[in-house]
Amino acid sequence: MRIGFLRSGVLALLCLAGVAHAAAPDRRIALTIDDLPWQRLDERAEPELAVRHAQLMAALKQADVPVVGFVNEAKLEVDGQVQPARVQMLRDWRDAGFELGNHTFGHVDLHAMTLEAYEQDILRGEATLRPLLAETGQAPRWFRHPYLHAGQTPEKRAALGVFLAQHGYRIAPVTIDNSEWIWAFAYDHVRETETDPATRDARLRQLRRGYVPYMLTKLDYYEQRSQQLLGRLPAQVWLIHANALTADCVEELVAATRRRGYRFISLDTALQDPAYQRADGYNGGSGISWIQRWAMAGKAPKSFYADEPRVPGWVMTLAGREGE
Repeated sequence: MRIGFLRSGVLALLCLAGVAHAAAPDRRIALTIDDLPWQRLDERAEPELAVRHAQLMAALKQADVPVVGFVNEAKLEVDGQVQPARVQMLRDWRDAGFELGNHTFGHVDLHAMTLEAYEQDILRGEATLRPLLAETGQAPRWFRHPYLHAGQTPEKRAALGVFLAQHGYRIAPVTIDNSEWIWAFAYDHVRETETDPATRDARLRQLRRGYVPYMLTKLDYYEQRSQQLLGRLPAQVWLIHANALTADCVEELVAATRRRGYRFISLDTALQDPAYQRADGYNGGSGISWIQRWAMAGKAPKSFYADEPRVPGWVMTLAGREGE
């Protein structure tokens, strides 16, 4: 009798474990990197560009994740002349097996110009990219709106969608939004202006230590909101940028995300999730997550958008920013 009781207990525990395992959420995420070949390269000199670029490439290869990088071709130029070394940076991305997409030529704002002018900037943004990809039998197929400004009316969004489809593009949405770029601005500011080596190293170390936990709090926030909105976890899409902070931290960011139970998938695979067929209900002027856009289409209450994690004040100060 006692043996039978023990057997029954073991079987019950195994069944419960099986149910728990079956109920575990399927955490999937696609990594996308904006502003190639390097963030703010059209605004400021990056004194360690070649070294930092090589470091980022090596870190992404070590992390072993699919990536789509989005290109601003204005950053290939100096005084209107395309720089072969910067084109080679894109070739490095391509040859590493990463996809390259269009982020407009000049990182322009759809909300500050006509649709026609915006479309022309998209076409200008593939002058180098399209032949570069054609060398290996590829073509650009992803488009990302700068600032995540996707159009302030359903009509404008629809018209842009028709234009993009005619040119072989699909929009790359973002569900895990963040202000990583502010951390990167702070990182670059310290690198460029702090003259005391000890202070410089301490501040950069402080930024690195704070960055990954911040990014994970944003991941957790949008995971919770996804579950609340959809009743399940969709395949997520994450946005970061090509910069020195990413070069230094992307391996740990990927490792920490995997420790959260996520597996990295391609953007193509992520967008097969039926969530991406949902309507965009946002007509405002900010760049926001597609989770929030879907929530607006569904008339979610104001409480749905509450408590989104913010960039700490000390980082804002180092970045020279007053707000996100």
